[in-house]
Amino acid sequence: MIKKEKTGWKKLSMVVVAILVFAGCATQPTAQPTTVNEAKDKTASGATGAINLDSYTPPSMDKVPEGPLGESIKYGHKLMNETSTVIPEYTGNKLSCSSCHGNAGMDATSPLTGVTAVYPQYIPRSGKVLTIEDRINGCFQRSMNGKPLPYNSDEMRAMVAYLTYISTDVPVGIKERPWIEKNDMKSVPQPNVANGEALFQKSCMQCHAADGSGTGPSSGPALWGDNSFNIGAGMARISKAAGYIQRNMPLGEMGGIKQGSLTDQEAADLAAYILSKPRPDFSKKAQDWPAGGVPKDVPYEVDSSKKKQ
Repeated sequence: MIKKEKTGWKKLSMVVVAILVFAGCATQPTAQPTTVNEAKDKTASGATGAINLDSYTPPSMDKVPEGPLGESIKYGHKLMNETSTVIPEYTGNKLSCSSCHGNAGMDATSPLTGVTAVYPQYIPRSGKVLTIEDRINGCFQRSMNGKPLPYNSDEMRAMVAYLTYISTDVPVGIKERPWIEKNDMKSVPQPNVANGEALFQKSCMQCHAADGSGTGPSSGPALWGDNSFNIGAGMARISKAAGYIQRNMPLGEMGGIKQGSLTDQEAADLAAYILSKPRPDFSKKAQDWPAGGVPKDVPYEVDSSKKKQ
Protein backbone atom coordinates (compact mmCIF):
# COMPACT_ATOMS: atom_id res chain seq x y z
CA MET A 1 0.00 0.00 0.00
CA ILE A 2 2.87 2.36 0.76
CA LYS A 3 4.76 1.48 -2.44
CA LYS A 4 1.89 2.63 -4.64
CA GLU A 5 1.97 6.00 -2.95
CA LYS A 6 5.70 6.62 -3.22
CA THR A 7 5.30 10.17 -4.51
CA GLY A 8 2.92 11.12 -1.69
CA TRP A 9 5.33 9.65 0.84
CA LYS A 10 8.18 11.77 -0.50
CA LYS A 11 6.13 14.93 -0.27
CA LEU A 12 5.29 14.30 3.37
CA SER A 13 8.84 13.32 4.32
CA MET A 14 10.80 16.09 2.57
CA VAL A 15 11.23 17.74 5.93
CA VAL A 16 10.93 14.80 8.31
CA VAL A 17 12.34 11.31 7.77
CA ALA A 18 13.27 8.49 9.42
CA ILE A 19 10.06 3.60 21.26
CA LEU A 20 10.44 1.89 26.64
CA VAL A 21 6.90 0.96 29.86
CA PHE A 22 4.52 2.71 32.00
CA ALA A 23 1.21 4.47 31.51
CA GLY A 24 -0.88 6.32 33.99
CA CYS A 25 -3.83 5.43 36.04
CA ALA A 26 -7.13 6.25 34.35
CA THR A 27 -7.47 7.89 30.94
CA GLN A 28 -4.44 9.24 29.13
CA PRO A 29 -4.22 13.05 29.35
CA THR A 30 -5.05 15.34 26.46
CA ALA A 31 -2.14 15.86 24.12
CA GLN A 32 -0.15 18.94 24.99
CA PRO A 33 3.38 20.10 24.25
CA THR A 34 6.09 20.22 26.88
CA THR A 35 7.57 23.71 27.00
CA VAL A 36 11.17 24.56 27.88
CA ASN A 37 13.00 27.87 28.00
CA GLU A 38 16.49 26.80 27.01
CA ALA A 39 16.33 26.65 23.21
CA LYS A 40 18.73 29.00 21.47
CA ASP A 41 16.74 29.10 18.26
CA LYS A 42 13.10 29.90 18.82
CA THR A 43 11.87 29.06 15.34
CA ALA A 44 12.75 26.95 12.35
CA SER A 45 11.43 26.89 8.82
CA GLY A 46 9.13 24.06 7.89
CA ALA A 47 7.20 23.06 4.80
CA THR A 48 4.15 24.95 6.06
CA GLY A 49 6.05 27.91 7.53
CA ALA A 50 8.02 28.76 10.67
CA ILE A 51 7.50 26.57 13.71
CA ASN A 52 8.21 27.32 17.35
CA LEU A 53 10.78 24.84 18.61
CA ASP A 54 10.03 25.70 22.23
CA SER A 55 6.48 24.41 21.90
CA TYR A 56 5.74 22.06 19.02
CA THR A 57 2.23 20.80 18.34
CA PRO A 58 1.85 17.96 15.82
CA PRO A 59 -0.90 18.01 13.18
CA SER A 60 -4.26 16.62 14.22
CA MET A 61 -5.36 13.15 13.18
CA ASP A 62 -8.40 14.93 11.74
CA LYS A 63 -6.11 16.38 9.08
CA VAL A 64 -4.60 13.11 7.87
CA PRO A 65 -4.52 13.15 4.05
CA GLU A 66 -6.89 10.95 2.09
CA GLY A 67 -5.73 7.96 0.09
CA PRO A 68 -3.29 5.09 0.72
CA LEU A 69 -0.83 7.25 2.68
CA GLY A 70 -3.58 8.48 4.99
CA GLU A 71 -4.81 4.94 5.54
CA SER A 72 -1.29 3.86 6.49
CA ILE A 73 -0.94 6.76 8.95
CA LYS A 74 -4.25 5.82 10.57
CA TYR A 75 -3.18 2.16 10.78
CA GLY A 76 0.05 3.26 12.45
CA HIS A 77 -1.95 5.28 14.97
CA LYS A 78 -4.09 2.21 15.71
CA LEU A 79 -0.98 0.07 16.15
CA MET A 80 0.40 2.55 18.67
CA ASN A 81 -2.76 2.41 20.78
CA GLU A 82 -3.69 -1.26 20.39
CA THR A 83 -0.34 -2.94 19.79
CA SER A 84 -0.79 -6.25 21.60
CA THR A 85 -4.39 -6.60 20.38
CA VAL A 86 -3.83 -5.85 16.70
CA ILE A 87 -0.52 -7.72 16.22
CA PRO A 88 -0.27 -10.23 19.11
CA GLU A 89 2.12 -12.37 17.06
CA TYR A 90 4.80 -9.69 17.52
CA THR A 91 4.18 -8.89 21.20
CA GLY A 92 4.96 -10.96 24.26
CA ASN A 93 2.90 -9.03 26.80
CA LYS A 94 -0.35 -7.11 27.16
CA LEU A 95 1.07 -3.61 26.70
CA SER A 96 0.80 -1.11 23.88
CA CYS A 97 3.12 1.63 22.68
CA SER A 98 0.73 4.07 24.37
CA SER A 99 1.32 2.35 27.71
CA CYS A 100 4.49 4.42 27.88
CA HIS A 101 4.07 6.98 25.09
CA GLY A 102 0.63 8.28 26.07
CA ASN A 103 -1.96 9.15 23.43
CA ALA A 104 0.08 7.40 20.74
CA GLY A 105 3.12 9.51 21.56
CA MET A 106 1.34 12.85 21.27
CA ASP A 107 0.98 13.83 24.93
CA ALA A 108 3.60 15.01 27.41
CA THR A 109 4.25 11.72 29.23
CA SER A 110 6.92 10.46 26.82
CA PRO A 111 6.40 12.29 23.49
CA LEU A 112 7.32 10.91 20.11
CA THR A 113 6.55 14.12 18.26
CA GLY A 114 9.46 14.99 15.99
CA VAL A 115 11.14 11.64 16.54
CA THR A 116 11.74 10.83 12.87
CA ALA A 117 13.71 14.06 12.50
CA VAL A 118 16.39 12.86 14.94
CA TYR A 119 16.97 9.48 13.27
CA PRO A 120 19.22 7.91 12.14
CA GLN A 121 21.32 8.43 15.29
CA TYR A 122 24.01 6.63 17.26
CA ILE A 123 22.66 4.72 20.28
CA PRO A 124 25.31 3.70 22.86
CA ARG A 125 23.22 0.77 24.10
CA SER A 126 23.32 -0.75 20.62
CA GLY A 127 26.79 0.50 19.82
CA LYS A 128 25.75 1.54 16.32
CA VAL A 129 23.72 3.98 14.30
CA LEU A 130 20.03 3.08 14.29
CA THR A 131 17.26 4.02 11.87
CA ILE A 132 13.76 4.78 13.10
CA GLU A 133 12.81 1.24 12.03
CA ASP A 134 15.60 -0.18 14.21
CA ARG A 135 14.40 1.91 17.13
CA ILE A 136 10.82 0.69 16.73
CA ASN A 137 12.00 -2.92 16.71
CA GLY A 138 14.11 -2.29 19.79
CA CYS A 139 10.94 -1.40 21.64
CA PHE A 140 9.14 -4.43 20.27
CA GLN A 141 11.87 -6.71 21.61
CA ARG A 142 12.33 -4.98 24.98
CA SER A 143 9.30 -3.00 26.11
CA MET A 144 6.82 -5.24 24.31
CA ASN A 145 8.89 -8.37 25.11
CA GLY A 146 8.16 -9.58 21.59
CA LYS A 147 9.90 -9.97 18.27
CA PRO A 148 10.84 -7.47 15.56
CA LEU A 149 8.50 -6.42 12.80
CA PRO A 150 9.67 -7.28 9.27
CA TYR A 151 11.16 -4.10 7.85
CA ASN A 152 9.08 -4.29 4.66
CA SER A 153 5.80 -5.18 6.40
CA ASP A 154 2.67 -3.05 6.21
CA GLU A 155 2.88 -2.68 9.99
CA MET A 156 6.39 -1.24 9.97
CA ARG A 157 5.56 1.07 7.09
CA ALA A 158 2.43 2.22 8.91
CA MET A 159 4.27 2.99 12.14
CA VAL A 160 6.92 4.97 10.27
CA ALA A 161 4.22 6.79 8.32
CA TYR A 162 2.44 7.75 11.55
CA LEU A 163 5.61 8.85 13.35
CA THR A 164 6.62 10.89 10.31
CA TYR A 165 3.20 12.53 10.28
CA ILE A 166 3.48 13.65 13.92
CA SER A 167 6.94 15.01 13.06
CA THR A 168 5.66 17.26 10.28
CA ASP A 169 7.78 20.42 9.84
CA VAL A 170 10.40 19.45 12.42
CA PRO A 171 13.77 20.09 10.73
CA VAL A 172 15.56 16.89 9.74
CA GLY A 173 18.82 16.44 11.62
CA ILE A 174 17.82 18.56 14.60
CA LYS A 175 20.04 17.53 17.52
CA GLU A 176 17.51 18.03 20.28
CA ARG A 177 13.75 18.45 20.46
CA PRO A 178 13.52 21.31 22.99
CA TRP A 179 9.82 20.74 23.68
CA ILE A 180 10.64 17.29 25.06
CA GLU A 181 11.25 16.89 28.79
CA LYS A 182 13.01 13.59 29.39
CA ASN A 183 11.94 11.08 32.01
CA ASP A 184 15.25 10.71 33.78
CA MET A 185 16.29 11.24 37.40
CA LYS A 186 19.94 12.26 37.24
CA SER A 187 20.68 11.61 40.91
CA VAL A 188 18.62 8.81 42.45
CA PRO A 189 18.52 8.76 46.27
CA GLN A 190 19.02 5.49 48.13
CA PRO A 191 15.59 3.89 47.74
CA ASN A 192 13.43 2.41 50.47
CA VAL A 193 11.56 -0.54 48.97
CA ALA A 194 9.22 -0.90 51.98
CA ASN A 195 8.14 2.72 51.64
CA GLY A 196 7.68 2.16 47.90
CA GLU A 197 5.33 -0.72 48.62
CA ALA A 198 3.28 1.46 50.99
CA LEU A 199 3.05 4.21 48.35
CA PHE A 200 2.05 1.69 45.70
CA GLN A 201 -0.78 0.34 47.85
CA LYS A 202 -1.93 3.88 48.59
CA SER A 203 -1.84 5.44 45.13
CA CYS A 204 -1.12 2.91 42.38
CA MET A 205 -2.86 -0.41 42.83
CA GLN A 206 -6.29 1.03 41.97
CA CYS A 207 -5.20 1.07 38.33
CA HIS A 208 -2.22 -1.28 38.19
CA ALA A 209 -3.78 -3.94 40.49
CA ALA A 210 -2.40 -5.12 43.83
CA ASP A 211 -0.29 -7.78 42.12
CA GLY A 212 1.03 -5.36 39.47
CA SER A 213 -0.77 -7.23 36.69
CA GLY A 214 -2.58 -4.10 35.55
CA THR A 215 -6.11 -3.33 34.44
CA GLY A 216 -5.45 -2.48 30.78
CA PRO A 217 -2.66 -1.29 28.45
CA SER A 218 -3.78 2.35 28.76
CA SER A 219 -5.91 2.46 31.91
CA GLY A 220 -3.18 0.86 34.02
CA PRO A 221 -0.60 -1.40 32.34
CA ALA A 222 1.12 -4.34 33.98
CA LEU A 223 4.17 -3.15 35.94
CA TRP A 224 5.73 -6.56 36.56
CA GLY A 225 5.15 -10.20 35.71
CA ASP A 226 4.81 -11.93 32.35
CA ASN A 227 2.69 -9.19 30.80
CA SER A 228 5.06 -6.32 31.53
CA PHE A 229 8.29 -5.01 29.96
CA ASN A 230 11.39 -7.15 30.15
CA ILE A 231 14.69 -6.49 31.93
CA GLY A 232 16.24 -5.06 28.75
CA ALA A 233 13.76 -2.17 28.52
CA GLY A 234 14.86 1.32 29.45
CA MET A 235 12.17 1.41 32.12
CA ALA A 236 13.98 -1.44 33.93
CA ARG A 237 16.58 1.15 34.98
CA ILE A 238 15.68 2.94 38.21
CA SER A 239 16.75 6.36 36.91
CA LYS A 240 14.30 6.08 34.01
CA ALA A 241 11.47 4.54 36.04
CA ALA A 242 11.80 7.07 38.87
CA GLY A 243 11.94 9.95 36.40
CA TYR A 244 8.83 8.75 34.60
CA ILE A 245 6.93 8.20 37.82
CA GLN A 246 7.85 11.60 39.23
CA ARG A 247 6.88 13.52 36.08
CA ASN A 248 3.69 11.67 35.21
CA MET A 249 2.20 9.67 38.04
CA PRO A 250 -0.53 9.52 39.02
CA LEU A 251 -2.41 11.03 36.08
CA GLY A 252 -5.31 11.78 38.37
CA GLU A 253 -5.12 12.38 42.13
CA MET A 254 -4.84 9.06 43.94
CA GLY A 255 -4.51 8.49 47.67
CA GLY A 256 -3.95 12.20 48.24
CA ILE A 257 -1.05 12.32 45.74
CA LYS A 258 -1.30 14.60 42.73
CA GLN A 259 0.56 14.39 39.43
CA GLY A 260 4.02 15.88 39.71
CA SER A 261 3.97 16.12 43.51
CA LEU A 262 6.16 13.11 44.34
CA THR A 263 9.57 13.91 45.81
CA ASP A 264 12.75 12.38 44.43
CA GLN A 265 12.75 9.99 47.38
CA GLU A 266 9.14 8.91 46.92
CA ALA A 267 9.56 8.36 43.18
CA ALA A 268 12.76 6.37 43.75
CA ASP A 269 11.05 4.27 46.44
CA LEU A 270 8.16 3.44 44.12
CA ALA A 271 10.47 2.61 41.23
CA ALA A 272 12.62 0.37 43.44
CA TYR A 273 9.57 -1.52 44.69
CA ILE A 274 8.23 -2.07 41.17
CA LEU A 275 11.63 -3.11 39.81
CA SER A 276 12.17 -5.52 42.72
CA LYS A 277 9.40 -7.67 41.30
CA PRO A 278 9.95 -10.45 38.71
CA ARG A 279 9.74 -9.68 35.01
CA PRO A 280 10.73 -11.37 31.72
CA ASP A 281 14.39 -11.72 30.80
CA PHE A 282 15.97 -10.36 27.61
CA SER A 283 18.15 -12.96 25.91
CA LYS A 284 20.42 -10.45 24.14
CA LYS A 285 21.09 -8.24 27.16
CA ALA A 286 24.79 -9.18 27.45
CA GLN A 287 25.39 -7.60 24.03
CA ASP A 288 24.29 -4.14 25.17
CA TRP A 289 26.80 -1.26 25.35
CA PRO A 290 29.41 -3.15 23.30
CA ALA A 291 31.73 -0.13 23.37
CA GLY A 292 31.49 0.22 27.15
CA GLY A 293 30.06 3.13 29.14
CA VAL A 294 27.36 1.07 30.81
CA PRO A 295 25.16 3.22 33.07
CA LYS A 296 25.45 2.28 36.75
CA ASP A 297 21.78 1.42 37.14
CA VAL A 298 21.62 -1.18 34.35
CA PRO A 299 20.28 -4.25 36.20
CA TYR A 300 22.38 -6.86 34.38
CA GLU A 301 25.95 -7.58 33.38
CA VAL A 302 27.16 -7.01 29.82
CA ASP A 303 30.04 -8.59 27.91
CA SER A 304 31.94 -5.31 27.51
CA SER A 305 32.21 -4.99 31.28
CA LYS A 306 33.53 -8.52 31.63
CA LYS A 307 36.33 -7.81 29.16
CA LYS A 308 37.65 -4.98 31.33
CA GLN A 309 37.92 -7.18 34.42
